[in-house]
Amino acid sequence: MKKIFLLIGTRPNFIKVTRFKTLAKTYNMDVKIIHTGQHYDVNMSKVFFDQFNLEIDYYLGIGQLTPAAQVAQIILKLEELFERKGQPDILIVPGDVNSTMAGAIAAKKLGIKLGHLESGLRSDDHNMPEEHNRIITDNISDICFVTEDSGIRNLKKDGVDAALHYVGNTMIDTLVHYEKDIDASTILSELGVKKDEFYLCTFHRPSNVDFGRNINKLYQLLNMLTEKRKVVLPLHPRTMNNLKKSGLLDKFKAIPHLIITHPLGYFEFQSLIKNAKAVLTDSGGVQEETTFRKVPCLTVRENTERPVTITEGTNTLVNFDMEEISGYLKQIEEGTYKSGQIPKLWDGKATERILEILAQ
Repeated sequence: MKKIFLLIGTRPNFIKVTRFKTLAKTYNMDVKIIHTGQHYDVNMSKVFFDQFNLEIDYYLGIGQLTPAAQVAQIILKLEELFERKGQPDILIVPGDVNSTMAGAIAAKKLGIKLGHLESGLRSDDHNMPEEHNRIITDNISDICFVTEDSGIRNLKKDGVDAALHYVGNTMIDTLVHYEKDIDASTILSELGVKKDEFYLCTFHRPSNVDFGRNINKLYQLLNMLTEKRKVVLPLHPRTMNNLKKSGLLDKFKAIPHLIITHPLGYFEFQSLIKNAKAVLTDSGGVQEETTFRKVPCLTVRENTERPVTITEGTNTLVNFDMEEISGYLKQIEEGTYKSGQIPKLWDGKATERILEILAQ
């Protein structure tokens, strides 16, 4: 029986591996999940595992460390784990976080075959820590599992010497599988909002929430949005901490028609995406989820590593340009904003394709 280990550490990557254990039984594979503990907050971690009924086999517990210390500890703890439990036939690392790169380096140093899930994405912004993680992981992987056409092009351009497979998007697999649970969520009534009545906002990137100037721009943006509709803002721990440190939390809470919540569970958050009039975000995954839902998305960033969400989907890059954002909101309100289409193979079956490849 082939032994496959999946390494995860953050909420976006929990969502990408929910179907592996169940489906692997069909292929006579033994799948184990390792959680590094990079996201250690209960609202950022445990609630997702409970909703997905996702069993974690090994927990590394690295917690709150500097990025360099996180990477170092993950490598050391993986080596210890593999010495105790034996090495897998392949280690699969999803995404582009510190856990991804650390797992990739550990696998190569220990002679373990490496697969990268969500491979080939590029923002071409080398100031982004995630871009470093993507490039390093791709270039030492043995198998690259790709979510969109740009991924194949980027890997070939970089001369990546690995087996390249366009498989679709495992995050969409989760969304499709749990659709009934998403529809059963009561979050709309709990927050006092109705379908198409509100905008959903989510911000966590350092470039948007770690600096005084952009925090003030975020305040300006939220004020502009709430003049049009109610706004739901689940606060990432990073954003919450920065608002507290800067003394701005009470100022944000005083914005009329702004509904601030703690980080939400998967079903609740997906229900909000599905029912929002539009989503404003700096998240990579949310760009993909809104494209699948055909919900308008304005991404407050200078670039994106997921260009298919722009060329085919419902996403538009806006940065903190209030005039530009206002123009797109006008299109959304008037029904003239692009409707988009779902990218190929985003059909809920990417995990099956990956397992079929691994079974060969």
